[in-house]
Amino acid sequence: MRECFVELGARRYPVRIGTNLLDDAAVLSALVPGRQALIVSDGNVAPLYLAKVQAALAGKTTGHFILPPGEQEKNLARFSEVLAALAVLGASRDVTVIALGGGVVGDLAGFAAASWMRGVRFVQLPTTLLAMVDSSVGGKTAVDLPAGKNLVGAFHQPSAVLADTATLATLPMRELRAGLAEVVKIGAIGDAAFFAWLEGQAEALLVREPEAIAEAIFHSCMHKAGVVARDETEQGERALLNFGHTFGHAIETEQEFGGLNHGEAVAVGMVLAARLSTALGRAPQADAERLEALLDRLGLPTVLPAGLAPETLLARMRLDKKAVSGQLRLILWRGIGRAEIVANVPETAVLQALRG
Repeated sequence: MRECFVELGARRYPVRIGTNLLDDAAVLSALVPGRQALIVSDGNVAPLYLAKVQAALAGKTTGHFILPPGEQEKNLARFSEVLAALAVLGASRDVTVIALGGGVVGDLAGFAAASWMRGVRFVQLPTTLLAMVDSSVGGKTAVDLPAGKNLVGAFHQPSAVLADTATLATLPMRELRAGLAEVVKIGAIGDAAFFAWLEGQAEALLVREPEAIAEAIFHSCMHKAGVVARDETEQGERALLNFGHTFGHAIETEQEFGGLNHGEAVAVGMVLAARLSTALGRAPQADAERLEALLDRLGLPTVLPAGLAPETLLARMRLDKKAVSGQLRLILWRGIGRAEIVANVPETAVLQALRG
């Protein structure tokens, strides 16, 4: 097992990465110091792993809430249903909300934990690569609105993250690739050496070679833990983790969360951000080509899906959380490993990038 910590002053929590961690009943039981737990999962993950977690918590008062899989379920209606499940459990302030699943489950369960009695204990058990390397670490919780992604939420840090890499054996290839998009992002925004390592390990990652996967997860978590420790509530540096996300979220929302998944949309968004950076004279074309080539090798999309109007996507981007006073504020780069926050990006240049 490998371990790193998210350090937040007097608060800190572990991120543990290893194989068959969900089989360790003692470890799971220790994550729930109180007498109650609510396990939130989805219809894909629960049949595989829910019984293990429940067995480990024998002796506790437990409940569970299972939602259908998919980003479209991360909404206020499901949020209300999780709160109702907590009420049925009779959850008091010593309850632990456990997120067993991917990013949708983690975001939804975390937001419910942040809201129940103004904040209760929350544990992440991510079962997708994307959740392991990104959404489970850092305390961002939210639900989507028809107007945009993650518009309603709270910062609520987990008490622990337990990433069992054995769960990746059952992960569909499309979801594995989606997670790899977020891994590539880490190299793209701040670690050129890691980006080069990914170029050399692309095939190993796609066949889920254990050492390569473990290193990719650990390195990504270490990087994100450092950023979160320095900027917990995204007042500055943490915004760099959104490289490609303003474009990507607009794509997801416009497709009503039924087209590209999050990782695929971020992959396209990173290519668009790199293209825009080049057009603005901020970065070399060669770096944009390296990024596109790596994403392509990993089987990720690099062009906008057909049928999306650039003007409509731009309107979605104006509602992005990073926009300030109606002006676009994007994460661009100077090249691989050198992302930056750029305010007042000309909309004409953004439209040109969207038009290709």
